[in-house]
Amino acid sequence: MSILRQVLVHQRAGRWTEAHNLVQSDNSELAAWLHGILHIQEGDLEDAEYWYGKADRHFRSRGSLDEELQRFEAALLLGEGPA
Repeated sequence: MSILRQVLVHQRAGRWTEAHNLVQSDNSELAAWLHGILHIQEGDLEDAEYWYGKADRHFRSRGSLDEELQRFEAALLLGEGPA
């Protein structure tokens, strides 16, 4: 299981701290986006905007938390290619 998939497992289980600690071990743009999404979930929009910038994503035109997670998962699937 990829690191980012593990982050999503922790996030879905309500283990925000574990998800946050793990996402920091990946330096990819996808990880930066997920890091930003975690900060949105936490309510820390200033940090979320910073990580969106690192991911080259538009923070102010983002969707809801659920929409962002759906978009992220679709992008993750595309990035991983066929299993």
